[in-house]
Amino acid sequence: MLKGRAHSILIASLTLIAGLIVSPATSLRADTAKQINRESRAALQQLYSTTPPARQLGDSASAILVFPSIVKAGFLVGGQHGEGALFSGGKTLGYYSTTAASYGLQAGVQKFCYALFFINKSDLDYLYKSDGWEIGTGPSVVIVDQGMARSFTTTTLRKGVYAFAFGQKGLMAGLGLQGTKIRNIRPD
Repeated sequence: MLKGRAHSILIASLTLIAGLIVSPATSLRADTAKQINRESRAALQQLYSTTPPARQLGDSASAILVFPSIVKAGFLVGGQHGEGALFSGGKTLGYYSTTAASYGLQAGVQKFCYALFFINKSDLDYLYKSDGWEIGTGPSVVIVDQGMARSFTTTTLRKGVYAFAFGQKGLMAGLGLQGTKIRNIRPD
């Protein structure tokens, strides 16, 4: 009986913690649009300096959505949250948040960045039209790893969205974008 109750309390506590991590509470939100913009541009430059194929992809993409700081934490129940900016032709088109929750064999805390490269306008239009785009629905997302980045050329591009995860810090097993929800936000 105690074992079952202790398990229930543990799950409830972890769910509460994950909710606090994932919710767009004031403490997790960036201070201003200017700050999100500055950090997103710096993260994109970091990606370009460490992964030259990303710059080539950026030159041909319709738009790039950059999340400069996503915090992921969990123990059985986990969550992640971050905010970023959408760029096209050097201009900022909008601001977005990314949120995800998960359950399973996981433990740790990790901070990372990711950038989504929208290859054509129809994929970008899907982001605009959807009220909270969930990765795994809509345009196909290709996660570009180190091996793919080495052989990546603009002639190998397909329709869809290409995702680069980079700048990982901390200890957390696995990194996936499936089930991640992306929403338009209006920062202060």
